[in-house]
Amino acid sequence: MFVSDVSGLQFFARKFAGRLHAPQVVALHGDLGVGKTEFARAIVQELKGCSTVVPSPTFTLVQEYDDISHFDLYRLKNISELDEIGFFDAIQENIVLIEWPEIAEKFLPKNTVHVYISVSGNGREIDIK
Repeated sequence: MFVSDVSGLQFFARKFAGRLHAPQVVALHGDLGVGKTEFARAIVQELKGCSTVVPSPTFTLVQEYDDISHFDLYRLKNISELDEIGFFDAIQENIVLIEWPEIAEKFLPKNTVHVYISVSGNGREIDIK
């Protein structure tokens, strides 16, 4: 799916959010600045209300919204840190959105949805597997 701007990315993510029911893991793949956080923000706001404040979890590593957990694993250096931030409990109970999921790849459930976002011309290409 091609989207030409951020509002298109957000629209697509809001529609995608309607398919999510806990427990479900969504792994967000893509380079820095491609829109992973915007995609996750749109999902959270669709499910929790458009006025929900959704900061990036880059520095906190995880943001919680009742039954939704939003992880950013970019700064993790060791898989033991996953337990410290509540990752394993979250994937069993919540809708889990994961930016930079590579360090946790072997722990992801088989039904994990992988969303690949890449720059394509003047927009973004979104591929879901």
